[in-house]
Amino acid sequence: MNASTSMEQVSNAPKLHKDRSGYGPALQKWFEGCHPQAGDVRVGGVDIPLATGFSNETVFFNVDWTEDGRTHSERFVARVEPPTGALFPMQTRACSVSVEVQFRAMELVARHGVPMCSLVGFEPDPAILGQPFFVMGFVEGVVPADVPRYSEAGFLVTEATPEQRGRLVRSGLQALARVHAIDWRTAGLEWLDGSASTTPTQAVQLQIYRRFITEQLHGRPHPVLGAALDWLEANDPCDERIGLTWGDSRLGNIIWRDYDAVVVCDWEACALGPTEADVGWWLMFDRMSFDDLGAPRMEGFPTRDQMIAIYEEVSGREVRDPHYWEVFGAMRFDAIMIVLADRMVDAGLVPAAANMAVANAVTEALARLLEIDNPTPTPA
Repeated sequence: MNASTSMEQVSNAPKLHKDRSGYGPALQKWFEGCHPQAGDVRVGGVDIPLATGFSNETVFFNVDWTEDGRTHSERFVARVEPPTGALFPMQTRACSVSVEVQFRAMELVARHGVPMCSLVGFEPDPAILGQPFFVMGFVEGVVPADVPRYSEAGFLVTEATPEQRGRLVRSGLQALARVHAIDWRTAGLEWLDGSASTTPTQAVQLQIYRRFITEQLHGRPHPVLGAALDWLEANDPCDERIGLTWGDSRLGNIIWRDYDAVVVCDWEACALGPTEADVGWWLMFDRMSFDDLGAPRMEGFPTRDQMIAIYEEVSGREVRDPHYWEVFGAMRFDAIMIVLADRMVDAGLVPAAANMAVANAVTEALARLLEIDNPTPTPA
């Protein structure tokens, strides 16, 4: 598995919910309950992509109904909580259900002008689909793959002009800046505040991740992650610019139309902390998608320095410590690789002997960023 593989696009990932034959009738009953004014409700076209389930199962479905004497037909998307829980660490006890975290965050950012789809509702009752879920409107658009970022195909390679590539990146960074402009103190984000004080800090996030990593490793040694946590604690810039962080800020988590961001997706990793953490994650994925793969940067696609300059322009915020925040991003990615690798082993996709939870390409990338040796190289 390559360092930049999307958490939602693991090749040949199993569908973790065993029996899906009842999804259509269950969603129909749920829709009828949420829309008592709807008549003659019919659910069809249920589609569950194969590469889904390790993070959240994604279910596409159509609904036809009548209301106020008119016929309606729409396509929707459900995101279902995995039975094994979220990939990212829980920020607070109020964040124990990742699909609820996502739904609440999406509702909030939509109110503040972040590009978002329509949101239908969150369902906490696991009796309907076997796990809690939320439903949102389907939005037509395209999503660039993270790995390979740009090979011989894909709309950014085969269709886009240099100007359109630049517009796409600027639009994504503008959306990120809108997230960071939200005043967390007045936005109703108390449920996401994991601090014991009045202000969330980077130190709180490092405590959350150190505890999470220790729990997930179950005693397995991970010297690179340990070194990264120590380095991050020792070099904490104590950035006072606290806000809502998206947590998974990358081009592959945005739905695009005409090279503009129309939906900002995947909010299960959102948190309160220094907003520059999102810039670091964005840059980390850029590095892993180009530099670490030896992939050429296409004409018109901004360089890392240019992306920093764009973010500073559209946000009005100086990017002070990009290296620190990129290391923080790589540490976080390596932490969830433990969970993802263990789930792949449990699913029979990876042999346990490969030690993928520790020996993987993200660990290699993190060691390079820290300029330290990696005693657990990825097996051939």
